[in-house]
Amino acid sequence: MLTVVVANTKGGCGKTTTATQLASAFARAGLTTALADADRQRSSLGWLERRPSTAAGIRGLDWSKGPGKAPAVERLVVDGPAALKRGGIEELAEGADVVVVPLLPSAFDEAATAALVAKLAALKPVRKGKKAVGLLANRLKPRSRAAQRLDAFCAELDHPLAGRVADRAAYADLALDGLGVFDLDGAKARSWRADWLSVVAFCEARA
Repeated sequence: MLTVVVANTKGGCGKTTTATQLASAFARAGLTTALADADRQRSSLGWLERRPSTAAGIRGLDWSKGPGKAPAVERLVVDGPAALKRGGIEELAEGADVVVVPLLPSAFDEAATAALVAKLAALKPVRKGKKAVGLLANRLKPRSRAAQRLDAFCAELDHPLAGRVADRAAYADLALDGLGVFDLDGAKARSWRADWLSVVAFCEARA
């Protein structure tokens, strides 16, 4: 089983969007997939409740009160909470093979992300390369100064950039229907999926 934890202590950076997109990508690829929601708002579980029966199946897990027992699946995606208690990141990262850290082109996101990455870097399995940590530059506006600043910030951190995702209104519409870009077909969907392929590949490299 490959376990991917999506985490950042900064709220609103796109953790749930990232977790649901990855879960739908794995499920659409034919892998048995579970999505664990570790946030008290249970947004990922709400997304699953709206997911149509015609879409690839994803098992939902309520981890809002703490990590539970992992089911026998091929891929487990964990939507981490925004407010991590003391020792929370260590607890979540303990069972992870990959930690994906989404962040926005914002000075507030950069500060929170830098602190989180420092905590992750201090973990022995991360230092020894047994767990991968990848940054996800999220909601980017191409060629904007903010996007350029975010690229420069990510380059300063001692972890690879797993992907760059453009700012698209379609994600809000998809969330209302319990869908991800990998659930769709057509040329437009293929262009949306292209943003996520490098993130999926980053995760799959640890499988």
